[in-house]
Amino acid sequence: MSSSEKLEQARRHYIESLAETMEMYGLSPSMGRLFGIMFFHDEPMTLDEMRKLTGMSKTSMSTGVRALSRLKLVHKKWQKGVRKDLYEAEHDQFRSFVDFFSQLWEKEIELNQKNLTKTERNLKSLLQDPELTPEERDQVEEDLEKLKRARRYYTWLDHLVDAFESGDIFKYVPIPDEEAD
Repeated sequence: MSSSEKLEQARRHYIESLAETMEMYGLSPSMGRLFGIMFFHDEPMTLDEMRKLTGMSKTSMSTGVRALSRLKLVHKKWQKGVRKDLYEAEHDQFRSFVDFFSQLWEKEIELNQKNLTKTERNLKSLLQDPELTPEERDQVEEDLEKLKRARRYYTWLDHLVDAFESGDIFKYVPIPDEEAD
């Protein structure tokens, strides 16, 4: 086995673990492999170069790169004299982590806060119903209490996102020094 084949084999372990990790977070394993290949590639790559290294179709490659770009795991790069789009992986995994989870949590907050407010409004309106039995009234009031606790959670999660995006999280959970490896 040549040294370049040994290098590829050594990299493959981490690339496959990235594929599994991406799958845990709801992305396809092929997107994880693509990210892993780009992670080890020193120069920005075209879709054609990625296709050759991954064996994926150009359409799948394009879809994967767009998804990874939305998640800020891959960035488009410009290079003088190159007409094709070039992409490179984000190598700062701390930044990737912050961006990835902040985006997910912001979507969760927006979706659930909006529907929480709508549900609260409907339940409060229901409390005005003269035909409501005492048991039903108790249930509505219990539901409103549950929603109040849920709102506290989304307020906390919003503060957590702020701490991530501002970098304040690293005051409480510092990035280890490179010497600590």
